[in-house]
Amino acid sequence: MTQSQNESFQNNPKVPGTFKQFIARFPELGDAHETVAQAAINAGPLDEKTCLLVKVGICVGAGLESALKANIRKAMQAGATEAEIEQVIVQAMNTVGFPSTVAAWSWAKKQFERGL
Repeated sequence: MTQSQNESFQNNPKVPGTFKQFIARFPELGDAHETVAQAAINAGPLDEKTCLLVKVGICVGAGLESALKANIRKAMQAGATEAEIEQVIVQAMNTVGFPSTVAAWSWAKKQFERGL
C-alpha cells in the first residue's frame, strides 16, 4: 500500500477502527492482504464487480457482518446496484436459512443508507 493509499484508508470513517489499527501495526500484512485480494480478482475471467458480488455471497454464508459491509461498499464502487446486491443476498436463503439471510439483508440495508 502506498503512503497516500494508507493515509486515505486510515482517514476513511467507514473502515472499522480495529482493522485500521491492525494494518497500522502490521503494514506488511495489510500489503499482503491487498495483493492477495487483487490476485484473486485477476485469477480468472470474472470482472471485478462479479468477483465482489461473489464475495458478498460468501460473507452471507459465513455470517461476516463487517466483511459483508466492506464488500458491499467495494461492489457498489465497482458498479453493482442495490438490486444486484439484494439478489446475491437472497440467493443464500435456501442454503444458509431465513434468519441468516434476513440478518445479512439488514446489514446491507444499513450499508445502502450510509452510501459509498
